[in-house]
Amino acid sequence: MSIQGKKTSALFKKALDVMPYGVNSNFRYWGDDDTIIATRGEGTYLWDADEKRYIDYRLGFGPVILGHGHPTVVKRVQEAIQDGTVFAWTTPYEIDLCERITRMCNVDKVRLTNTGTEATMHALRIARARAGREKFIKFEGQYHGMADYFMFSTASANPAALGSKRSPINVQATSGIPKGINQYVINLPYNDFERLEETITAQWGDIAAIFVEPMLGNSAGVMPKPGYLEKMRELCSKYGIVLVFDEVKTGFRMANGGAQEYFGIQADLVTYAKALGNGFPIAAIAGKEEVMMTIEPGHMAHGGTYSGNVVGTVAAIATLEILENEPIIDTINKRGKALMTGIDEILTEADIPHALPGVPSMFGIVMGVEEEPQDFREYFQGDGELYENLALELIQRGVQPDGDAREPWFLCAALSEEDVNETLNIFNDALKVAKE
Repeated sequence: MSIQGKKTSALFKKALDVMPYGVNSNFRYWGDDDTIIATRGEGTYLWDADEKRYIDYRLGFGPVILGHGHPTVVKRVQEAIQDGTVFAWTTPYEIDLCERITRMCNVDKVRLTNTGTEATMHALRIARARAGREKFIKFEGQYHGMADYFMFSTASANPAALGSKRSPINVQATSGIPKGINQYVINLPYNDFERLEETITAQWGDIAAIFVEPMLGNSAGVMPKPGYLEKMRELCSKYGIVLVFDEVKTGFRMANGGAQEYFGIQADLVTYAKALGNGFPIAAIAGKEEVMMTIEPGHMAHGGTYSGNVVGTVAAIATLEILENEPIIDTINKRGKALMTGIDEILTEADIPHALPGVPSMFGIVMGVEEEPQDFREYFQGDGELYENLALELIQRGVQPDGDAREPWFLCAALSEEDVNETLNIFNDALKVAKE
């Protein structure tokens, strides 16, 4: 059964005429019958072209931390852009925002940019320039944006192609990447202390950086084992490797200071985007003074015409101001705990083994497992088909998670207790049908 209504279907056919597969990002294409055309959002709700309302747990893949169309954020942007949006000079807004990020995230210096991909791309260049080395470590099932260097063994990879854990194979995620890039990327299984230390001890002289999502934001929210991030920090400090926390998803969502605050670990570089602007395009690279000052005009390139543009920057100022002054994360965590508890009870009553990795503001549902997965490979021991059936039944009934269990459920501050109860009632009904 298609999840498209008549108006949505008609609009999507028009989109197919002018955009490859009718979308501007491959992750938005769910097939010709199940790709939704969204027309508006308010708070925790999203409407499609047929005016069907959904409780939104995708939230634009995570950016919307306060709620869609938050009136304070929108008003501040509207007022600011009347005086222009881009000037090729620094504005007071940029200074204000960077001050807020340094204060909230305990970093020394910040550079602004526009997207998560841009932030991680620039962070890799900074790390290489700082370390004077070229290779870097990333982890299987983690996604750091659409730059060529990061498109190996992502969350889209076939786990059967990854090879042995003792000798992982880089799995290229897309056509169009030059063959030589593969040699600069070292993929390791997440949460494997032995592989991490063994690899760094043997190859540290070639390794510029470790890139890590502190929790696997593209693999159902798998969390680090106790001591794993600490071991990373220890090894990077010992061998002069730049530790980069990719907080594009976790930043300003796990805590006001992101995963660094949550786990109590300070990286050398951190990348932010998504929740930073509550849905407006804005991103940042931040970190320690000595690493960030590697960006030296004439010697180390970083730039962008729209970096620090008024639209995104003012939206981020307004968002962070609200996060600092109101109990936003506490509110989201309260709703998230209630939702996770309810889902756990429903799945337990239905006699479906499961795990709910992650944190209340951003958690995954892995069905068909007795224990919480510890890495990307273990995630695939779950029943993805059952989850996909469940997700489609939920969407039909007005609750919208992502259709792929690798993408966590995201919560915003606008989600009410009533919304949680409605979600749980619908979840219970949808599960009964999905099981059949």
